[in-house]
Amino acid sequence: MPRLSRKPPVRVLLYGFGPYRKFTENITAKIIESLALRPGLGKIVFPVRFQRRQFIDALRTPMPLMVVGLGQSSRPRIEVETRAINRRRASKTGAPRSITAGGDPWMPATMPLSMTRPAAKSINAGDYVCNFSMYVMLEEIDRQAHDGRCAFVHIPFDHDLQAACRYVERMVGECFDLADKLERDRAAKRLGG
Repeated sequence: MPRLSRKPPVRVLLYGFGPYRKFTENITAKIIESLALRPGLGKIVFPVRFQRRQFIDALRTPMPLMVVGLGQSSRPRIEVETRAINRRRASKTGAPRSITAGGDPWMPATMPLSMTRPAAKSINAGDYVCNFSMYVMLEEIDRQAHDGRCAFVHIPFDHDLQAACRYVERMVGECFDLADKLERDRAAKRLGG
């Protein structure tokens, strides 16, 4: 009888986005496609749209311990978002709306910032789909009282692709190290230690 192979659960989820507006390519999709497969790493390239369900479904059971979103930007350097704001709008001239009516005005990223060096810190993830995805995922992780971590990194559209890939590969490696620590801490709690 053939043995069924089981995929290991996703411990680290890395996501980015496809083309949008004038950009026929997205550097985040290129980065995700270039990363080597490894057990426990989930990789998703989302369409650029305000659709809550796609982001919540990505956190399927069991929820990943680490979630890192990558967004393309026009900024001059790589920036790590320290919070997501409860605000969205489809265009720069459109009126802003809440992501979640009555929700927290903002939610802090939960990934240790030391893992994201040497990128600069940012307190404004914008009000487009990058910020939307981060807010929705942080909200869902909080709703499920999960002790996982979540971060979002903006990468300039014209950044050197190889340098960006090296940065993300290093960060993913550190995510696995932190996931190991979180799992050890969980096991110790279960054992009463």
